[in-house]
Amino acid sequence: MSTSAPHQTIGLTTISRTVASLAVGVVHTLERAMVGPARMRTARGNAWEAICADRARADQRAELDRLVAELAAARRHARQPVS
Repeated sequence: MSTSAPHQTIGLTTISRTVASLAVGVVHTLERAMVGPARMRTARGNAWEAICADRARADQRAELDRLVAELAAARRHARQPVS
C-alpha cells in the first residue's frame, strides 16, 4: 500500500498571487530607496492625512455655510421696508 500525496498544480490564481506579491515587494523596495525610510507612507500616515483632509473639508463647509448665512441675512435686511 502506498500513500502518495496529491499532485499540486500551479493554477492561474497561484501565479497571479505570486506576481502581485513580487510587485508589492519591488514597489516597497523602490519607495524606500527613492524617498528614504523616514518619509515612507505608512497606515498611520495615511490615516492622519485622511483626518487632516476631513478637517479641511469641514472647515470649508463651515466657511461656506457662514457666507451663505451672511448673504441670506443681507438679503433679508435689504428687503425690509424702511419706515
